[in-house]
This record gives sequence, C-alpha cells and structure tokens, in this order.
Amino acid sequence: MMKTGYIFDESYFWHDNGSGTLYLPSGGYLETDVFVEHPSTKRRINNLLNRCGLMKKLEQIEPRSATREEIEMFHTKEYVDKVKHLSDTTGGDAGDHAIVGIGSYEIALLSTGGALKAVDVVMNGEVDNVYALTRPPGHHAEAAKGIGFCIFNNVAIAAKYAKQKYNLERVMVLDWDVHHGNGTESAFYDTDGVLFFSVHQHLSFPNNTGYAENVGEADGKGFNVNIPLPPGTGNAGYIEAFKSIVEPIVNDYKPELIIISAGQDPGMFDPLGRMNMTAEGFADLTKIMMNLANKHTDGKIVFCHEGGYSNAYVPFCTLRIIEELCGVKSDVEDPFQDSQGYPDFVNEVEKKAINEVISIQSAYWPSLKVTV
Repeated sequence: MMKTGYIFDESYFWHDNGSGTLYLPSGGYLETDVFVEHPSTKRRINNLLNRCGLMKKLEQIEPRSATREEIEMFHTKEYVDKVKHLSDTTGGDAGDHAIVGIGSYEIALLSTGGALKAVDVVMNGEVDNVYALTRPPGHHAEAAKGIGFCIFNNVAIAAKYAKQKYNLERVMVLDWDVHHGNGTESAFYDTDGVLFFSVHQHLSFPNNTGYAENVGEADGKGFNVNIPLPPGTGNAGYIEAFKSIVEPIVNDYKPELIIISAGQDPGMFDPLGRMNMTAEGFADLTKIMMNLANKHTDGKIVFCHEGGYSNAYVPFCTLRIIEELCGVKSDVEDPFQDSQGYPDFVNEVEKKAINEVISIQSAYWPSLKVTV
C-alpha cells in the first residue's frame, strides 16, 4: 500500500460556468441544459471515493491559494487583472470558452495552489504520490488568455514552481486529456527543462494544434512530443503509444519529477471526445507511469485533474487511477463493463499514427524504434 495524497476543496465545486448547452451559453435556439464543465462530475468522484471506503485509505490534504507572483510565473499581469476584474464584477469569458463566474478568481487561485501543494507534499516525502482533484482545469490556458474552460494553467505553473523551488533540472509533464494540451505546450516549447507529452484525439480541440511535427523550437526541439491518435482509439492503442513512444523517451530523459494532466475525457461515453478508453485502460496507463516514476523519480508522481465530462463514467475512470496510486483495490466493479466490447488490438490506422510520431521524434530520441 502506498501513501497517496488526495487534494480537493469544496470551493472547487462552486466555480460557476453559468447555464449552457454542452460548451455554449444557452439562449436563442439553445435550450438551457447542463454546461459540460460542471461541478457534478468532480463531486461524483469525491462521492464514489467516500461511498466505497477508499477515501479512508488516502491522506486528505488541504490545498492552498497560489500567490499572484506564482500565477505570473506563466500568465501575464494584464490577463490576471482581467480574470480578477471579471470575478469581482459580473463574470464573463476570459478568452475562448473560459468562463469566469463571480468569485471564480479566488477559486482558480485555489485550484492552481492545489497543484503546487501536490508538488510540495511529494517532493518533501509527506506522501508517495498524489491525486489533486482541482477545478477549474488549466491545460488549455495560455499566458494571455483562457481557453476551453481553463483559467490558470495549473500544471504549467506547477512544473515551473517545481523547477524553481526544488532546483530540478528535468521535469516531465504528460497530458492524456482527450484534447491537445496547447497551453502547457506553449509554456515550454523552447526549453529542454520540461519534457512535455500530449496524447490526444487528433484535431479535436483546439483547432489546428497538436500535430506530431510540432516538436518544439530552439532548445526545446524534441522536448515537445505530440501523440495525436485517431478517433476511436481504445485501450490497446493508448497502451501501445505509451509503450512504444512514452517509455523509451522517458527512459532517455530520466525525469526527476513526473506530473500528469489527468483528463478522463478519452473515456467512452464522453460528450466531448470520441475515444474508447475504459476505466481499466486508465488503470493500465497509471501503472505504466508509476513504473517509470519508480525507475527515475523514486516514485514521485503528481496527478492533476483536467477534463472529463461524462457524469456517469468519469468517476469510475478516476477511481481506477487512484486505486493504482494507493495500491488498494475497492469492491467497485465497472458497471458499464458489459457494454464495452471494443477491440483489444491496435488497428492499422492507430499503428500508422503511432509510427508517424516515432519517425519524427526518432531524430531527437534515437532509442525510438518502429515496433507496431
């Protein structure tokens, strides 16, 4: 059994995106529905952990608020001022579908602070690993604007914070959210101090980003690894991508800390993704990343929650991740197991996508070999 930290705060559930339909404001011909980035999905994760008894096995850790100085390690002063102004007045969009509600500024600070606290408790040896159920998410947020429900880029700031506070030379961030981690990519595109992976559905969101050939620039060439996978990729395709691309690169890079942007929207049933990952698939990816952490970082690995919009299924996917982190299996079975029935092999389209990444990145990581 591992000592696993769990970070959340009731305030995370009070960030208000307003009424909407999927990701748009309601009105006109859009009848009011539930906005997809909604507190219920994350609250249900919390509820399931309590209901099955796993919460008692976790070290519950309170987040702190990030300081303005910490937020400005990545974001511009003008953008932070804009978010605060919207939060203090009427609310509004901080960029592109990045809604700030009244009071959201303070909650966003607490969300980023949760990621920073996660880094601290792992680096200081208070826990072996940690899952931070932070909200609002952050991986799309760029320096000067919010994008796709993301206000402050929690993981990018956490990686910068870890390097600065703990004098780390090599930090690795892996983003398995179904959407490209454009904001985090932009934070480290020209540096070799952070190795960034984004494993995502090809050309889903944001538009026209996340291509395999986007490998970084200047000192960052080869340290930005986009793995765009075709719609419909399931467990087998994801696992193959991790084993044939992520593992050899990480073994070459030898990170001192691993941070995961954990978006469970590659899961089947997600309204904003078209991948076929199952709860067991997320457990398998977690095992792979924990093995790499045990090999290179003395087990130091931080998970920060990002997307995932199926209220029904995201809690079961996240539960499987946390079970792997703490080494305790609950009695919860995947209630949707009978409806899965997806192929357990890597198809030709998935092989082609994986091999394209290998062929591009092998110029920077010679240990990469075409294996599928």
